[in-house]
Amino acid sequence: MSNGTHYEVLARKYRPQTFAELAGQEHVSRTLQNAIDSGRVAHAFLFTGARGVGKTSTARIMAKTLNCEKGVTHEPCNVCPQCIEITKGTSTDVFEIDGASNNGVDDVRDLRDNIKYLPSHSRYRIIIIDEVHMLSTNAFNALLKTLEEPPEHVKFIFATTEPHKLPVTILSRCQRFDFKRVTLPKIIGRLREIADKEAVVISDSALALVARKGDGSMRDSLTALDQVLAYCGNSVSDEDVGTLLGTVDRRLLAKLSAAVFSGDTQAVLEGIKQVDLVGYNMRQFGQELIEHFRNLLVIRSVKKPEEILDLAAAELDELRAQAGSMPPQDIQRRLTLLIKADSEMAYASFPRLIIEMALLKAALLAPVIPIQDLIDKIKLLEAGAVHTPVLPWETGRAPAAPAAPLSRHSEPTHSLPQHKSPSQTPAVVETVPVAAYPAGDGHSDWGRFVTFMNQKRPAIGSILEHGSPLKQEQGLIEIGFPSDSYYLTAAQDAEFISDVQSLAAEFSGVETTIRIRSIMSNAQGTPLSLAEKKKSDLEQRMEELKLEVENHPVIKEAQRVFGGRITDIHSC
Repeated sequence: MSNGTHYEVLARKYRPQTFAELAGQEHVSRTLQNAIDSGRVAHAFLFTGARGVGKTSTARIMAKTLNCEKGVTHEPCNVCPQCIEITKGTSTDVFEIDGASNNGVDDVRDLRDNIKYLPSHSRYRIIIIDEVHMLSTNAFNALLKTLEEPPEHVKFIFATTEPHKLPVTILSRCQRFDFKRVTLPKIIGRLREIADKEAVVISDSALALVARKGDGSMRDSLTALDQVLAYCGNSVSDEDVGTLLGTVDRRLLAKLSAAVFSGDTQAVLEGIKQVDLVGYNMRQFGQELIEHFRNLLVIRSVKKPEEILDLAAAELDELRAQAGSMPPQDIQRRLTLLIKADSEMAYASFPRLIIEMALLKAALLAPVIPIQDLIDKIKLLEAGAVHTPVLPWETGRAPAAPAAPLSRHSEPTHSLPQHKSPSQTPAVVETVPVAAYPAGDGHSDWGRFVTFMNQKRPAIGSILEHGSPLKQEQGLIEIGFPSDSYYLTAAQDAEFISDVQSLAAEFSGVETTIRIRSIMSNAQGTPLSLAEKKKSDLEQRMEELKLEVENHPVIKEAQRVFGGRITDIHSC
């Protein structure tokens, strides 16, 4: 490091001087180099992006490549007088203007008058306007005509952090290049190069803290490193970096999140106390904790988190180890609590209390029952299986009584399917879209036949579900529909009967005649349709559920304590 009286800050000392040194903006470098090599250099460029990502540096590099004495090349030599003058900012043919302080129409008119003259000793007069969005409306209007048809020896390069403030008439006359925020690994790599050149002893974790302080800006990261070196000298410790920059130690974040996941409320409050003693801003700490939980959630939710998270490899490995097999839903619930706490801390007089309450609530959250367990239970219940999974709240609950058989008639020939007792139910149950008649019944094929129709022609199957199987034998199916229903009219259509006969032949393997009959609704001796059977089963299930809920000890106790009553019951 220089020992002279004049100290050059790192951001200026290590400013990129070639496209190759421009970190994190390879897409811009490659496009500009290809344009130079092919001779397709536009007369106006617009560089947009966040602060400190290389917009002005790229403009200077571009100016050097166009005016280098060794010829127009995709990399400047940086040794000829032209390159040296542009680097130092003393070139008479390269005007670098601050749009914030030269934003009047008179300034633009003076500039427009000066560019008429040929460059003194360069190929091009190059006008670089930084923060161009600060120009006034009249200044933009004065610039329009010149920008659209500039002299052949003039090139414009505009830079701005807020391109949306530029008039569309300006945007349409420029080639636009959007500069990205520099990723954390690239910033850390660049900081490591500079630290080695400056003979500074500093760990990668400390450099990560410095880079994170820069928030995607290379210049801000170098400024933070300058501040660290001024405080620590050439030997930098992790603790000094955290104290100086006011960033939360990653180990403290990991410790606190582990305490939350394990439900250790003692460790949670001790961690908050440590944060307060160190002097961290509580809201900033909460935001970094939110970022930490967000990283854990991404790791548990995607296969390649490294493509999403802006983290160093070592940090990613640590987070993977902490995330382990934690369900993403549990992380998401805690993250929601922290986000809510952050919005409350913006106006709170006691930010520490709010973050303590949020973390205690996060630590005491009850585990979530996986939705797949609920779905599996419902499927087994619908299929009629006996052995259903016992959910946490069902421990000690008596099983519901089996459903009584439903019947519209007394003839055994037309009896509806009976629910089997546990000893009669097979261990493996085949689930079908609609209820089927049990094997051995005179109508055993009706349910399978309607299921087949639903699979082949859902529109036909939906009508047959409302029909009663009056007769079903080889080569003949007779179906009854209520005389006052829409389904009778639809079923009597010739095309419908033809389609059903074709599919019935495919189902049974023989030519089958389909007869449609009109029957009286709820007539005795007529079997239930599948739709009626399903409706009856549902009503009976709701009655059983209502009885079960009313007799549940927890519900009874809740009614006694709160003086409430059951108004409605829903079944999933």
